[in-house]
Amino acid sequence: MNRRALPRLRIQRAIWPRPALILTDTPRPDCPTCDGNGGIEHPYGHPETGEYDGCDWQPCSCWNQNRRWVLLPLPRLPRRPSHPSDPWATNAHSDEPPF
Repeated sequence: MNRRALPRLRIQRAIWPRPALILTDTPRPDCPTCDGNGGIEHPYGHPETGEYDGCDWQPCSCWNQNRRWVLLPLPRLPRRPSHPSDPWATNAHSDEPPF
């Protein structure tokens, strides 16, 4: 069997469109084009100043970033309140100074 034909799969946690454990493809570690990074970064500068202005990402052909399979859907956890309320306050807010 050809070594390059073997899939390079790993388990990841996805949060979109819903929480799940997914099986996804990974870049080929010995790829001569991208050195195992999965793509090539092309930095570019601002046309007038020449300062760094960002980068473009070109995916490599050694992997397919859209190849993924849902293994296990995860439950959505309820959100906790962002601030705890005072259980002894009559209106859920204390009027006492913090001494």
